[in-house]
Amino acid sequence: MAVMQRLLLIIILGLALSASTLAEETRDMVQIPGGTFWMGSDEGLITERPAHRVSVDTFRVDKYPVTNAQYARFVEATGFVTYSEKDPDPADYPGADPELLVAGSAVFAPPDGPVDMNNILNWWEYMPGANWNHPEGPDSSIEGREDHPVVHVTHQDAEAYCKWAGKQMLTEAQFEFAARGGFDRKKYSWGDQPRHFTEPLANTWQGEFPYENKNLDKFAATSPVGSFPPNGYGLYDVSGNVWEWVSDWYHPAYFANSPANNPVGVSERESLDPREPGIAKRLIKGGSYLCSDNYCAGYRPSARMPAEPYSSTGHIGFRCASRP
Repeated sequence: MAVMQRLLLIIILGLALSASTLAEETRDMVQIPGGTFWMGSDEGLITERPAHRVSVDTFRVDKYPVTNAQYARFVEATGFVTYSEKDPDPADYPGADPELLVAGSAVFAPPDGPVDMNNILNWWEYMPGANWNHPEGPDSSIEGREDHPVVHVTHQDAEAYCKWAGKQMLTEAQFEFAARGGFDRKKYSWGDQPRHFTEPLANTWQGEFPYENKNLDKFAATSPVGSFPPNGYGLYDVSGNVWEWVSDWYHPAYFANSPANNPVGVSERESLDPREPGIAKRLIKGGSYLCSDNYCAGYRPSARMPAEPYSSTGHIGFRCASRP
């Protein structure tokens, strides 16, 4: 049990293209005009403060998160094997029973009632055999979910796809600027009003997380990309559905010293902050179907969450960007 919990904690805390394939992988992109905006929020969590002026250059970004079908094409073309498909290295777990060191990933397992919200093990389970192609474990598949965002991918798994597709990872500043859709200094990507309480604007958790999901948006887990209205820039699922990897290393106090032009985050070494013990963290943005107002409200554009680069869970995906 201790080995499984450690694997779970690590997860949570943690090529050339043909012309036709390149056209297919870059077809659904939107050009975001460069500009200046207020990044962060003085009303959000402490890691989102202070709100500060940031400028970004023009860039292009995927209209949707990368889907299962797209990732399957990448795997078929390259033979790439994701992190969650590989057995853990016994050298990283001295004294552990080798039979317990099996490939897998973290799957959401809702409790029956209220639990200690400070212990994420109350709603996450390490599932042997869970990976991008088997989201709930070895007996599940992505058949019928080809247009859902790919999940159970680490930062490196995401970066490998973007490079194969001739693109790159978004920076945190690019993601937030794009997610705001022109609504500067607003709480949500649709403005300040909590319209998501009464309208299906994003795939989020309705009810008391983690045990009561009223499922008012009709999706208990991931949804097909584009199932909800786009933001002001024509981008889909920048709020909810799945968290999305960005390129930045994470630091909880970065916004106090963030550069004003095209910030790219701290270095890997600087990410090892004593207030966030463990290995260096990357950033995820956008929130997911597990985000609720009583827990993380991560679907706010200013929300930012640390995740270990080797994290792979059932609610983290990504999208790619490129130069104009």
